Amino acid sequence: MNLKQPLYILLLLVLASCGGTKKITKIENASAKEVIAAHKAVTPEFKTLAGRVQLVYETDEKLQSITVSLRMEKDKNIWIKASVLGITIAKVLITPTSVSYYETIGNTYFEGDFALLGEWIGTPINFQQAQNMLLGQSIFTLNPSEYKAEVFQNKFKIQPKQQPQNFIHSLFLNPENFKIALETLSQPNADRLLSIRYGDYQEIEDQYFPTTILIDTSEKGSKTKIEMNFKKIDLNADVSFPFEIPQGYEEIQLN
Repeated sequence: MNLKQPLYILLLLVLASCGGTKKITKIENASAKEVIAAHKAVTPEFKTLAGRVQLVYETDEKLQSITVSLRMEKDKNIWIKASVLGITIAKVLITPTSVSYYETIGNTYFEGDFALLGEWIGTPINFQQAQNMLLGQSIFTLNPSEYKAEVFQNKFKIQPKQQPQNFIHSLFLNPENFKIALETLSQPNADRLLSIRYGDYQEIEDQYFPTTILIDTSEKGSKTKIEMNFKKIDLNADVSFPFEIPQGYEEIQLN
């Protein structure tokens, strides 16, 4: 990472590694600025990404496990295909303005905004947030002047200096690569909680990508869990994003 770290941040990392699990010390506002800048600096740069992901999806009603193909054209497309024995059973295409989906078992489809994606994940989400989630970057814009940082349990903990009412956001970064270990959002008035936890990161072409993502959401007693294990990631390959809803499918109507 081509980011010059201030001496006091390096000292804090040493303290964190020796201090067990208790809070070590606070970082000044300027330090929060440096930590946020370091996190933004490790945002992966690529044109396209292609990978295979073992996906486990669990709600109160069902549990599903399947391997999917994932393709991304950064800032433009997220494409997912689920297949069994070479037969496509579902496809999803996410762009900055829309979500399209169809599945071949019930012969249904959806074309519209991000309401369906939010229903799957269990919390409202847009394209940029979905892309950041897949890359191990914060799903929220981090304004250094509005955030504070400290070292806690051997991680950089970042949160707003003043938490907005009914919007409690916390971010924990790994000190060795400034990628996310855990991001949480709590909205008590809506009885809503979002937790995104990352396992180890894999280094591909001198950049860090998640190996495991665990997403837990709850809203008014309803819970959703999503586990993603990345089996393979290739960067900047020639990929396409084929998507065409078959004729005769029934449109999904969201409540």
